[in-house]
This record gives sequence, structure tokens and C-alpha cells, in this order.
Amino acid sequence: MAASDREIVSTRVLPWPRERVFRAWTDPHHLARWWGPKGFTNTFQEFDLRPGGRWQFVMHGPNGADYPNQSVFVEIVKPERIVFDHVSPPAFQVTATFAEEAGKTRLTFRMLFGTAAECDKVKRIGRGRERGELRPPRGGAGQHGVNPLTIWAQLSRRSP
Repeated sequence: MAASDREIVSTRVLPWPRERVFRAWTDPHHLARWWGPKGFTNTFQEFDLRPGGRWQFVMHGPNGADYPNQSVFVEIVKPERIVFDHVSPPAFQVTATFAEEAGKTRLTFRMLFGTAAECDKVKRIGRGRERGELRPPRGGAGQHGVNPLTIWAQLSRRSP
């Protein structure tokens, strides 16, 4: 089975330098302010940015529902790559890469699932709903649209 059958990939070019974008992903204070689809807020219980470190948080939907998430960091390569395993159902691995492009950043967000069937299930959820955009952090410039996070939030709603 090819990895492409088991993954969802989104790429965006952001107007900020790579170090700034990487910092927005690795500073929990900043990350909590923009992570997730439009209208969501976050409460981080734990953010231990190192291989083996845990990331535990709750996404609060605009409908008032809470979506708990747990992940474990696998690899951190400053300022190039972050890899973590989302261990809450459904399980998948996220690889975020940050490539510099003339003072801007090409962000690639890859969700890799264990099976093609699980990936297809997630893709169907994403196709069936309006996709949101990541919101800029309050009080400053932020990142724009990595739609797999919208899918992630939708999946959290369906988790037991």
C-alpha cells in the first residue's frame, strides 16, 4: 500500500519568515491562540516539545462542544520539521515541514493514517462539510488555511 493512499496533504505559502512560522507552531502560548478551524479556541493542559513529549489539549468548538486531543511528539528539527503522533482516535501521524522561500515559508501539513480505509473515511468527512481556515492569532499576524485541521476537529467530534 502506497503512502499516498493513506495521507492527506495541504501546502500553503505564508508571508512570514520560516523562523517566525516555526515559532508560532512551537510556542504553546501562540499555538493555542490560532490552532484549529475558524471559531475554535483551545485549552492546553500539556505541551512538552521534545521527542517523546506529550501534547494534550481541548479544542472548544463554536457550538460549545469540547474535543479532547492527545499527541506525542516524534521529531523536532528546528526550524524545518515537526512530527507528532495523534494518539486519540482516530490515530494518525502529522508531519509539518517549513521550507524557506525568498523570505516566506512554504508550510506542508501531512496527515498519515495506518490504513487507506481510515484515510478515505476522513476524506469523506472533509468533503461533506464546509472547510474553515486557521484564524490569525488575536493581537498579531498569523497563519492561513491548513484545512486538515478542520478535518481533525470534525474527527474529534466523532471520537468516543
